[in-house]
Amino acid sequence: MLARQAIQQNQGWRIRLTVPQFTVVTALLVVLLGTLLLATSLCSSTRVGLWEALFTATSAITVTGLSIIDVGVDLTGVGQAVLALMILTGGLGLMAITTFLQGFVMHGTALRRRLDRGQTLDEFGVGGVGSTFRAITLTALVVITLGAVVLYNYGFDDISNSRERLWAAVFHSISAYNNAGFGLWSNSLERYHSSPTVNAVVMLLVIMGGLGWRVTSDVARQGLRPNRRRLSLHSRLVIHTTMLLIGFGTLGLAMTEWLNKGEVFIEMTWPERWMTALFESVTARTAGFTTIPLSLENITESGLLLLMTLMFIGASPGGTGGGIKTTTVVALMAATRSTLRGREAVVIRNREITDKIVLRAVGITMASLLFVLGMALLISIGSNLNGGDSFTFLEMLFTCISAFATVGLDLGVIEKLSHFGQTVLLIGMFVGRLGILLLLSAIWETATREQIHIYRQNRIGYPREDLYV
Repeated sequence: MLARQAIQQNQGWRIRLTVPQFTVVTALLVVLLGTLLLATSLCSSTRVGLWEALFTATSAITVTGLSIIDVGVDLTGVGQAVLALMILTGGLGLMAITTFLQGFVMHGTALRRRLDRGQTLDEFGVGGVGSTFRAITLTALVVITLGAVVLYNYGFDDISNSRERLWAAVFHSISAYNNAGFGLWSNSLERYHSSPTVNAVVMLLVIMGGLGWRVTSDVARQGLRPNRRRLSLHSRLVIHTTMLLIGFGTLGLAMTEWLNKGEVFIEMTWPERWMTALFESVTARTAGFTTIPLSLENITESGLLLLMTLMFIGASPGGTGGGIKTTTVVALMAATRSTLRGREAVVIRNREITDKIVLRAVGITMASLLFVLGMALLISIGSNLNGGDSFTFLEMLFTCISAFATVGLDLGVIEKLSHFGQTVLLIGMFVGRLGILLLLSAIWETATREQIHIYRQNRIGYPREDLYV
């Protein structure tokens, strides 16, 4: 009798966990497993301890790309393969994998639970996620394979060893599609800054991964000649916004570096300038690859500010990138336009957007801004207390946005930070990848049996009163 009660009590936590809480727990377990693997002598050299392995594993699972080790030197071939698998795990959807793991732990097929699982994959409806996840995986494998083939035959042709060239093509194709930014070389892709093939392939992989599954599947359903009018509002907005951001970033970066006489751009021809500006504009949302050395000496402050804006916006919902997402910005801009025109409803392309979506966009943006500023404040305090290297506010803010938006661009700050500062970035990567609203839900939700099986609507009303703004 006592044994049965003990078993039931031990299994109780599985039922009491909500979907956000189970997602966080699973993510932590995956990071822990990756840390233990990378710390072994089979995967890394003696330079990689538990701390370096933890930071690298978290960066890989969150598909960020920030690293305090040299992947090509400090990790063995097995370690690099493990790192690639962790990138795939995080990129293809840690939340999607959590849904399957949850099926073995939490029993029952209540309608609300099926809805929660669908939302975890950014899917509407009450259907299962098995076919969706299989389609996501198949699409990723096809795109990654095609990218690797092109890089092997036409991109990395300067690598004479065929095995090294094949692994470099596969690894960078995986990293690019999953918007991870990890590379096998310490200077990222600077050696290929003038290669149209490498630039084009990496950019296409980054864009396809960042668009999100819903957009790619919507376009695929239209066939070889997609009809723009038949695409969903979400797909049209994501594609349109992505193109605008890429164009704005390319033109803005090329002009700011030219007008302010940026150190790197001065030595380039105009075709190279435009290609570099285009590449940096694409990878800033949120891949983390770079073909030029990033530092305050090489890039002007206006150029860095532009990159920070692109990083903070990030990719699209359901994609492999981070940031507050393109649709969040669209919702905020539409709400601003409606307010300035004196309209009560938020309308986008003749479609009214619910107040719930607008409030969610405001919440995501404000919470993200406060979180990033809090990260910068903590790093500044820690740097001053430890008496270590001092950084400008621009460097700290750039690094914090890069970590939170899971970008991976670095101005040379990370290796100089203390363990405290790196811990702040580690937490920022984790929160940014899972989503700040999901983390808040996991913390604030009370998980009881009644809340899992019975979802009651709150019928309490409150009196209204105006607030002057």
